[in-house]
Amino acid sequence: MRHVLSALVQNQPGVLAHVSGMFASRGFNIDSLAVGETEDPHLSRITVVVMGDDRLLEQVRKQLEKIVTVVKVLDISREDFVERDLILIQIDATPDRRAEIKALVDSYRGRIVDIGPEQLMIEISGQEKKIEAFIEAVRPYRIRELARTGRIALVRGSRPVTCEETAATDADESTPTVLGHSNL
Repeated sequence: MRHVLSALVQNQPGVLAHVSGMFASRGFNIDSLAVGETEDPHLSRITVVVMGDDRLLEQVRKQLEKIVTVVKVLDISREDFVERDLILIQIDATPDRRAEIKALVDSYRGRIVDIGPEQLMIEISGQEKKIEAFIEAVRPYRIRELARTGRIALVRGSRPVTCEETAATDADESTPTVLGHSNL
C-alpha cells in the first residue's frame, strides 16, 4: 500500500538529514520526498511517500516521533487530499515541430518556460499519473533532461497548524503528536 506522510518539522539545518537518515538506517525505501518552508517561517513540511503495509508505516511513524525536530506527523493516505508533482523537462524541438509540441503541452495544461534553437523546456504540474503520461507522450521527441520535485500534498479543508498551536502542544506533551488512521 502507498502511504503519504506529511511531517511538520522545525525549520533548522540538519532536519532533512535526520529524517532521511532515519529512513536509510532502517532500510526503508522512500518513493518520493519533498521539503519546503510553510506559511510559518519556523516550520517546514516534509512530504514522504512510502510503499509498504500498515506494519511498515507504524515503524516509520514511531521512528519519526523520536526525532526531536519533528513537530507533527500526519498520515494523510486515507484522507481526502490534494497531491501534486512538478516536472521540468527539456526535449528536442526543431522549429517545424513546435506547433505540434505546443498543442501537446496545452492538452496537459503545461507551459513552455524556455525556448532554445533546437529544444524546448516545459513545466507541468499535476498528479503522478498525469506526469508519467506526459513523459511517455513526449518520449518520441527525445528527452534531453528531466527534473521532478517529488510529491507534495495537503488534506482538503484542513486547518493549518499555527506556530502558537505547535508551542502549546509541545508544552503539553514531551513527544511530537502523530495523527492518522491508526491514531498512534
